Amino acid sequence: MSSPSPGYAVTLRVELLSSTDSTGALTAAVSNVGASLTALDVVESTHDSIVVDVTCNASDETHAKKITDAISEVSGATVRKVSDRTFLLHLGGKLEVHSKVPLKNRDDLSRAYTPGVARICTAIAEDPSNVRRLTIKRNTVAVVTDGSAVLGLGNLGAAAALPVMEGKAALFKRFADIDAWPVCIDSQDVDEIVRTVQLIAPVYGGINLEDIAAPRCFEIEARLKELLDIPVFHDDQHGTAIVVLAALMNSLRVVDKKIENIKVVMTGAGAAGTAIARLLIRSGLKNLIVFNQKGPITNSDTTNPWLAQNTNKDNFQGTLNEAMKGADVFVGVSAPDLLKEADVINMADKAIVFALANPNPEIDPAIARKYASVVATGRSDYPNQINNVLAFPGIFRGLLDAQATTVDDETLIAAAQAIANRVSPDQLNASFIVPSVFDPGVTPAVAQAVKEVIQNRK
Repeated sequence: MSSPSPGYAVTLRVELLSSTDSTGALTAAVSNVGASLTALDVVESTHDSIVVDVTCNASDETHAKKITDAISEVSGATVRKVSDRTFLLHLGGKLEVHSKVPLKNRDDLSRAYTPGVARICTAIAEDPSNVRRLTIKRNTVAVVTDGSAVLGLGNLGAAAALPVMEGKAALFKRFADIDAWPVCIDSQDVDEIVRTVQLIAPVYGGINLEDIAAPRCFEIEARLKELLDIPVFHDDQHGTAIVVLAALMNSLRVVDKKIENIKVVMTGAGAAGTAIARLLIRSGLKNLIVFNQKGPITNSDTTNPWLAQNTNKDNFQGTLNEAMKGADVFVGVSAPDLLKEADVINMADKAIVFALANPNPEIDPAIARKYASVVATGRSDYPNQINNVLAFPGIFRGLLDAQATTVDDETLIAAAQAIANRVSPDQLNASFIVPSVFDPGVTPAVAQAVKEVIQNRK
């Protein structure tokens, strides 16, 4: 069973007989089933009874049911109601629209709407560049999905993807003050998706592609980049790659190795894996072996031509266990429990393990840490979380501020360097290779790095 998480937090309203240790029995019941008690609040009290809200973190829905059953078995306890705190947070959605301008009288209305707004429309028609200056386009991003690869859940469709896109939009606002909006397209046809985004693009200053399955995502991104005059960024690819590169930059400083001299083994050749490979190679990596479900990608592989041409230069054709012998770095963006304890033991001295499958990584981080010098995961309950929120808010803040029309590898590498540099030499250690997602300096640093790259080209 995984560790209790706020993602499965529940609040139980429990009526108890009044006694000197009535709440102590509740605490014991929660503890006995392995849950994490976070709050215990008395909401009603009489001479004979009390009503208590018990809030705790569970590990999954089955565990939450065990907590309820355990509390129900406490002598004199009656569970009145069970509330799933995550569902409560999502009631009615997580986004709303606010006007930036006051509409208090007729004069306000005349300027914000008719007749005054006609002058603004005319100004844009006469000079289309005015649209960035005079509309929301200057600060708006479309978060686009077809729902075909939602988190680790698979192909759930457009409607089921909406809560994730809402969350992404909320992160844009929280970390970069960007107004983002979910665009969930009810089609998984490449032509329809590309055409839909092309048609709505005038409203937005950038396009963030999200949770679109490979290989469809590659074609959609490539075609939109050709068609649009605004940057197109696939966060599952490029956001992940940026943070992995930043983490690797700092990890190599910890273990005193150079990227051009190391051997990297990676599992996962989908959207994220391909983008990580591309960025690492652009940054100087020479020895990279990538595994998909069938085995190592070789120079004769036709499923991913770019990886076939640019990785596995020695055409290694053995097993993952064999590839791991002498490897300096493992990067997993694949599936749980692929890596064995022996594999980490067989790695080079001062090894680095990035086990990023979510929610369950390729190897238990506690086991990996017994042998590797640096371990990172995609989870928030372990040190060194590889989290895209370190990248995409600052990336788009910089792109919008620079009025960029595209985004390329040079921009992504600059963003990774900016993230890595937020960890000072005094802070850097094996358990702190990337800054906190709540470090207020990350987004401005990334945005500035992105702006400088773009402005230096003009």
